[in-house]
Amino acid sequence: MNRPMQHALSALLAACVAASSAVRAAERPNLLIIIADDLGYGDVSCYGAKAVQTPAIDRLAREGVRFTSGYCSASTCTPTRFSLLTGTYAFRRKGTGIAPPNGPAIIQPGTETLPAILKRAGYATAAIGKWHLGLGDPAPDWNGELRPGPLDIGFDHCFLLPTTNDRVPQTFVEDRRVKNLDPGDPLWVGDTKPSDDHPTGLTHRDTLKMDWSHGHNQTIHNGISRIGFYTGGTKARFRDEDLADTWVRESNRWIEANKDRPFFLYFASQDIHVPRIAHERFQGRTTLGPRGDCIVQFDWCVGEMTKTLDRLGLAEKTLVVVCSDNGPVLDDGYQDGAVEKLGDHRPAGPFRGGKYGVWEGGTRTPFITRWKGRIAPAVSDAIVCTVDFAASFAALTGQTPAADGCLDSLNVLDALLGKPGAKGRDHLLQQDNGSGNFGLRAGEWKLVRLDRRWRPQSRMYRDDWPLPAARHTLYKLTDDPGERTDLSAAHPEVLERLTAQLERLIQDGRSRPAGAP
Repeated sequence: MNRPMQHALSALLAACVAASSAVRAAERPNLLIIIADDLGYGDVSCYGAKAVQTPAIDRLAREGVRFTSGYCSASTCTPTRFSLLTGTYAFRRKGTGIAPPNGPAIIQPGTETLPAILKRAGYATAAIGKWHLGLGDPAPDWNGELRPGPLDIGFDHCFLLPTTNDRVPQTFVEDRRVKNLDPGDPLWVGDTKPSDDHPTGLTHRDTLKMDWSHGHNQTIHNGISRIGFYTGGTKARFRDEDLADTWVRESNRWIEANKDRPFFLYFASQDIHVPRIAHERFQGRTTLGPRGDCIVQFDWCVGEMTKTLDRLGLAEKTLVVVCSDNGPVLDDGYQDGAVEKLGDHRPAGPFRGGKYGVWEGGTRTPFITRWKGRIAPAVSDAIVCTVDFAASFAALTGQTPAADGCLDSLNVLDALLGKPGAKGRDHLLQQDNGSGNFGLRAGEWKLVRLDRRWRPQSRMYRDDWPLPAARHTLYKLTDDPGERTDLSAAHPEVLERLTAQLERLIQDGRSRPAGAP
């Protein structure tokens, strides 16, 4: 080949590579994960709810993929959030139970995370809303810099409820500091009563605007007693009724500032976690009491985010995911009418249990993906999980997770994008808050291992079905979604196979194959 032809061929190949790279860059959508708190499979109308309507979520379901086997990996908030952001089952790391008010940062710098992967791909990254993954080391410095925190694990920006709304302190954290904190009024957070005259839900119960039912009776803020004690930080404190508006306002501000580059926004609502205090304009909107009103408020947040994408011309450039951190609970510490006003509403849909358990109701939740113009509307029975976001979105953006990170995140991108024939996962491990109880779903089968014989109060689920006596029980979900009939005696070979598989998953330290993309 003569030199001119070589130059011509080289130029052609370079042009092809550049064009291919440009196509891949154009294909990289913005990513918006909207995660609810304690929202059950049966709590939204596109999954069968009648007592409450969720038109914004329903719209996304009509325009995208509604999963009937969409899961979070744990049935409590901190473990699920850890797994979503790290791609690793929470039980593999000590200290991933429900984080206390003064808990240190659970995700340490150097950990491979979803935001770190996307940041390598050129994305702007932000976390807005509930955090509940600890701050600082060995404890938060509420009056100084809160590090490590989200900015040390891949996020460029954060605006947070630092713990959760039933735990102190009731302040915002922006990037590394408590927002609006007056140095002359320092914030103190502790585990013991700071003084004999410090008002609590026990000593000043008659002043509460929402009474407690169990626990949740320490420091009073906004007429509601919480878990933990704190003083000071008066100018930094928020009003529960304003949380949803705050998340939407801050998210809109950040999206507008980053609309001209790929972005990842982790929008973590506190709804419908206790104490359930919706803004006044949503109070009384449903027959379900504050719990139902907060479902409507969460749906409004989803709608406002959708409107923002439409207004900025980003709907066709943004992959939106709506999910929940765990299944539902009724009485979770406050007397808010959730049990008394339930009626025929079934928060977990056809599934057994809810928050805190390894039955299907604890981890199978609403799960919807929409990428307007790219995802064909469909209902999918593929098994997908929030722990898979790291590997799946790494694949979407041309990245590869670190070999020693994202240990349980599988690439289910084809399923998330609704591609015909995509199967998703072939198995999923489910955990509670780290008690040693596990569920293992493998296709149509579900193995339940109960090491801790804990039974929730009937006011939590309205579920009085007795716990099985055996450590391992087996259910066929296609015939028995409510996990009522133990088939271990009828199918001992399946029981043995899944029991061995569960033990391997626990002992191997990972389920994403080494070297997998």
